[in-house]
Amino acid sequence: MPARLSAFCRILVLSACTAPAFAQSFTSPAQRVAVLELYTSEGCSSCPPADRWFSALADDPRLWRTLVPLAFHVDYWNSLGWRDRFSDARFSARQGDYVHARGLSQSYTPGMLLDGREWRGWLNGSDLALRQLPAPAAAGRLQLDVDGEQVHARFAPAVAGGEALELHLVRLGFGLSTAVGGGENGGRQLHHDFVVSGWQQVPLRAVDGGWQADLKLPPAVAGARREAVAAWVARAGEPRPLQATGGWLTP
Repeated sequence: MPARLSAFCRILVLSACTAPAFAQSFTSPAQRVAVLELYTSEGCSSCPPADRWFSALADDPRLWRTLVPLAFHVDYWNSLGWRDRFSDARFSARQGDYVHARGLSQSYTPGMLLDGREWRGWLNGSDLALRQLPAPAAAGRLQLDVDGEQVHARFAPAVAGGEALELHLVRLGFGLSTAVGGGENGGRQLHHDFVVSGWQQVPLRAVDGGWQADLKLPPAVAGARREAVAAWVARAGEPRPLQATGGWLTP
């Protein structure tokens, strides 16, 4: 075989062997993964302690396996001296949906919900409170296959049903910081992790006894030192997650 052709063949073989390394898969266990939602704002002076507590979850051994934390920055503080660059009106509306669903007493920051219910265990200042995670229940497996910008989601519920389901997909930013120039936190340097960005919500389609969806990975979080992806399944029109998964995105 000519040397030039042999080299070309080696390149093809090498490409074929390395291509799958760009794809990532994230799969939940069959038991329900707990979702902990933080509603926060850079304009709220009570939020930095909750943000710091939440950031510590990045080192929790249960992360992604049995626990998916999500930090939603609301926008209803934006008119009070400082606009939170991570805020989104949809996040405020999601918190409002929990109020209407009676999972939350009212919209406030910092507010946390554990599996859709108001949760204040973090106020103890100890991570031991998270040992009170809800008893795991059969929920089914949720799998995300990420290849470049393409995402394929599959959900095999523990119990088949005819109810309409939705997939929610977000990108999470870590190691983010802001020098706040006004409002209640004016002059402070704030640090954030698990920041929700690029929230997408699409209907799941029934395929061979399960559910599937195809969509694109949300844009990168500007300034993030590290990123992750997270997804959860919910009944159409309801905010409470039924199953979730997530994991770190490789650069």
